[in-house]
Amino acid sequence: MPRLNLLEETRFEKLPVTVYPDKLTASKIVAKRIAEVIKKKAAKGENAVLGLATGVTPIAVYSELVRLHKEEGLSFKNVITFNLDEYYPMLPTAAQSYNAFMKEHLFGHVDINLNNVNIPDGTLKQEDIAGFCLAYEQKISALGGLDIQILGIGRTGHIGFNEPGSAPNSGTRLVSLDELTRSDAAHDFGGKTNVPTKAITMGIGTIFKAREIILMAWSAKKAPILKKAVEGEISADVPATYLQLSDHVEFIVDTDAASELTRFNTPWLVKDCVWNEQMIKKAVIWLSKTLNKPILKLTEDDYNNHGMAQLATEKGPVYNINIHIFNKLQHTITGWPGGKPNADDSQRPERANPAKKRVIVFSPHPDDDVISMGGTFIRLADQGHDVHVAYQTSGNTAVWDDDALRYIEFSLDFAKSQNVSCGDIEKLYEATRSFISTKQPNQTDPEELQTIKGLIRKGEAIAGARFVGLDDDHIHFQNLPFYDRRKVSKNVSYEDDIQQTMTLLQQVKPQQVYAAGDFADPHGTHETCFNIILEALKRLGKTEEWVKDCWLWLYRGAWFEFETHEIEMCVPLSPEEVERKRLAIFKHQSQKDRPVFPGDDAREFWVRAEDRTSETARTYNQLGLAEYEAMEAFVKWKF
Repeated sequence: MPRLNLLEETRFEKLPVTVYPDKLTASKIVAKRIAEVIKKKAAKGENAVLGLATGVTPIAVYSELVRLHKEEGLSFKNVITFNLDEYYPMLPTAAQSYNAFMKEHLFGHVDINLNNVNIPDGTLKQEDIAGFCLAYEQKISALGGLDIQILGIGRTGHIGFNEPGSAPNSGTRLVSLDELTRSDAAHDFGGKTNVPTKAITMGIGTIFKAREIILMAWSAKKAPILKKAVEGEISADVPATYLQLSDHVEFIVDTDAASELTRFNTPWLVKDCVWNEQMIKKAVIWLSKTLNKPILKLTEDDYNNHGMAQLATEKGPVYNINIHIFNKLQHTITGWPGGKPNADDSQRPERANPAKKRVIVFSPHPDDDVISMGGTFIRLADQGHDVHVAYQTSGNTAVWDDDALRYIEFSLDFAKSQNVSCGDIEKLYEATRSFISTKQPNQTDPEELQTIKGLIRKGEAIAGARFVGLDDDHIHFQNLPFYDRRKVSKNVSYEDDIQQTMTLLQQVKPQQVYAAGDFADPHGTHETCFNIILEALKRLGKTEEWVKDCWLWLYRGAWFEFETHEIEMCVPLSPEEVERKRLAIFKHQSQKDRPVFPGDDAREFWVRAEDRTSETARTYNQLGLAEYEAMEAFVKWKF
C-alpha cells in the first residue's frame, strides 16, 4: 500500500499499531523482537534488561521464548528481568502470585540466573513498601534502564496496575485496584471477594524510560479499550493513552482487538471501500444509528456528509440501497426458528424442510440455554421439533460453598426423618464443613464437593428443560472432562471431549445445532465448548452425509449481543414469551441474586438477558422495522 494511503487510513490513530491475523502469529513476532535484543546484547558482552508482564496476554510470547531456548539455543544467561507488578499482599508461593506465573510460563524452562529476576515483593510490611519501590527504580536505572518493556492492557485502560487516575510521571508504588480489574481477576481467586484490593506496580514514568515499548492486545474483549487508547484524547481516565506521548512505542494486536479502530470498524470514513453486501449493510445501519433516522429516511446528503459518497455513487440511487438493506433486515426476522412448514423459504433465514427438525441446543453451562436463547428454545419445542439439549459442563465451580452445605444438611435431615441410616452422610457433612472452614482462594474442591455442586446445577437444568417442554430422554449431561481438568492443569487434551460430542451428534443426527458464540465469557468455557462442537462436526462431515444438511446457529449470552449487521436470524418474543423465558431462568436458583462469577455487571443474569433482548428489539425498531417486546439474535456459522 502506498505510504500516503496508509497514513490516510490510520489518521485517527495517534501511535503506531501493527495488526496480525491472530495472537499466535503476533506473539511469535514479539518473542522474536525480545530474542533479538537478548542476542545483540550478548554479542556485545552486555546484559539485556527486560520489563515483563503477566496475565493471559503474554503467555504465548513466553511459550515461544521457551521454544527458542530449547530448540534454537536462545540463552537467557545475560538477561535481567523486572516484572511490572504483583498483588499485595501476596505470598510468592501462592498460585495467583506473579512469581508463580513467571516460573510456570518462562523462568522454570530457561537458563536464566534467578538472582537476575526482579518481581515486586508482595510480602513486605506496609511501612517497608516505599523504600522497596525506590530501590526497585534505582536498580533499573543503575542497569541503564529497560531495553524493552512488554505490556498488556486492562479493560480499565491500565498498563501494569496503573489504574485510571495515575499520573504520567508516576514511579513504582503501592496502588489500589479498580473494581473492574478485580472482577476480571475473580476467576483466578475463586471469587471477587478473594482478590486483593492493592498491588505494587511499576509506574508509567518508569515504563516510559524503556528504550522500546510493546503493548499487546488480543480478542474482541480488548477492542473498546484499545480504540480509546489509540484514538482517544490523552487522559488519566485511560492511562494507556499516555503512551501516545512516547516516540518508541508500538501496539501489536490481533484482528479482533483491532476491530473497533476506525480503519476496520468504519473504514468508509478513512478510505475507499470494496462495497460488498456485508460492508453495505454495516455502513447503512451505522449511518441510520448515527443520525437516529430510520433506514428508509436516509438521504443522499446523509451519505455524502458521512463518508459514504463512494457508496452512493457506485451503488445508488441511495433510496434503492435503503430499500435493499431494509429488506435484508426484515428477512432476518422469523417466528419460526426451525423453519416455517409449507412456506417459500427463499427469503427466510431457515429452511422449510424438513418441517419437523432434529435439533440440539448445546449449553456450555447448565443455564446458558435459557438465559441466552430461552424464548427460541421454548418456541422450537412448542412448534413440535425434536429438540435435545446438551449441557456440556457441570458448572460446579459456580455454586456457593454454603449452598452445597445446605443441600448436604437437607439430605441428612431427610434421612433422619425417614429413619434411614445416615452415618456416611454425617461423615461427608463434617468433612465438607471442615474443608470449607479452611478453604483457600481458588482451592480445588474435593471430588465429593464437586459432585454435590454439579448435582445442584443438574437438578436445576432438568427443571428448566422440563419447563421448556423436553422429555427427560432428550436432556443430556455431557460433563466434558476438560472442565475439571483445567482446574489443576492449563495444558489439557480435548480429544475425549470431542469424541463424546461426536457420539451425541451421531446419535441425534441433527438438522440444527445451536451453540454459544459468546466468547466474552471471562472463563473461556464458551469458546472451548464451541471449538469442541466445531471440531466434532468437521470430523463427522468427512464421513457422514447428514452433516451436509446440518446448520450451526450461534447465540450469545449474558455479556454481549451480536452487532446488528451480523445478525442472520432474529426471533421476536411476545411479552408472554418473555415471561416464560424468565420463569425458565428462575429454575436455576443457585445462580439467582448473586452468582459466584457475575463478571463486571452487577445485574442478575435474567435481568441482563431481558435487557439485551429488549435492546435488540429497540434497535430494529429504530432502524424502521416493527416494534417487538424482545428479540433473540443468531448468526449462522459456516463450517
